[in-house]
Amino acid sequence: MSETQPTPQPGTTTQGRPRRPEPSGQAASATRALRSDAERTVRTILEAAERVLSKNPAATMEQIAEAAGVARTTVHRRFASREALVDAMAAWATRQFAAAVDAASPENTPPLVALYQVTANVLRVKSDWGFAMSRALSADPEVARVHADVEQRCTRLFERARSAGVLRADVDYVWAKRAYYALIHETVRSRDGDPDTLAVRLVDTLLRGLGTGQSLT
Repeated sequence: MSETQPTPQPGTTTQGRPRRPEPSGQAASATRALRSDAERTVRTILEAAERVLSKNPAATMEQIAEAAGVARTTVHRRFASREALVDAMAAWATRQFAAAVDAASPENTPPLVALYQVTANVLRVKSDWGFAMSRALSADPEVARVHADVEQRCTRLFERARSAGVLRADVDYVWAKRAYYALIHETVRSRDGDPDTLAVRLVDTLLRGLGTGQSLT
């Protein structure tokens, strides 16, 4: 027969050890505040790293810490190495990239409007996180998954645009999508306008070559 397990006393585990008390409302608030502070610090470091590395890709962790206004030890405490910091930047930028596409609701918004909105949102992210986005094609499976998902959503948007008559019926949307990506790349390099203005210019350029003459202007 198996031994009968002792009944735990109030405030103890079955092994007789005192239970860890649940955090009180005040303690839970303090924990959330500490977590929020840590997240803000990480965001500050990532933003500073983007500014510094976009100008000088060989910049040191010390230079990044100085730009972020934090101690070098703070950067090292959160990122074990420069490579880990760059990987974190790529992951962060990739999440912003996916969120930019989500915000445009490309599956539900009329294709022409969605094309402009996705373009403006993506240009904003690529302009703000150019260095990180250039490193986002890493071996990180999450980064690869996000990019694959965005690729599929872009394909569906171009299919919808062709079905709605925004793109000509004879247009190969796979080729059109490649031309669109090339236009985004060149637009980000030029940096000669705000994202909304550049999006209008980019999409109008695309549609005048491949479209049926529709535009928002």
